[in-house]
Amino acid sequence: MIPTRHQLKALGGVAGPVAFVSAWSILGATKPGYTPVHDPISRLAAVDAASRVAMTSGFLAFSLGVGLYANEMRANMPGVALAAMTTAVATVGISVTPLGSSLGGVPHATCAGIAYLSLAAAPIVGARYLARSGRRRSATASIVVGVASGAFLLASVLSPRAVGLSQRIGLTLGDTWIVLTALGLAF
Repeated sequence: MIPTRHQLKALGGVAGPVAFVSAWSILGATKPGYTPVHDPISRLAAVDAASRVAMTSGFLAFSLGVGLYANEMRANMPGVALAAMTTAVATVGISVTPLGSSLGGVPHATCAGIAYLSLAAAPIVGARYLARSGRRRSATASIVVGVASGAFLLASVLSPRAVGLSQRIGLTLGDTWIVLTALGLAF
């Protein structure tokens, strides 16, 4: 069975997060002196990082996949589509304002903050649509995921000691929600 154009776009919500998580997992585990607990993911794409091209590719793959997913999600959950598209665009912003560049610093942090907020917002906004369709347990789970994702992402900003760990937990929660809703949308 050949997937439809709609299924392929929805599955961008699987491919993008998988590419992103794979990039930071593999690159973070293999970069000498880098610790995923303490170092932010963006350090892997910094101007002076040997892993810059690979991690930037991970950011851009995420943006492309989540952008396709957002476009397909518009008809079903327009609020989620807006949050997901915002996350995708902000992630492009992260990739073009790498740490250590003249464009980094405040613009990089601003893009990351927007990406964090919109990623955590997607499941919370999605809960409204799920509840309206009678899927109350899924709606409750979505709220829990969104709040937990947001809390960990906020902790990554406020607690520099474990920025990497908090960031990875928060992003993984939000990305997992996108993957699951993308699969539901596709099939």
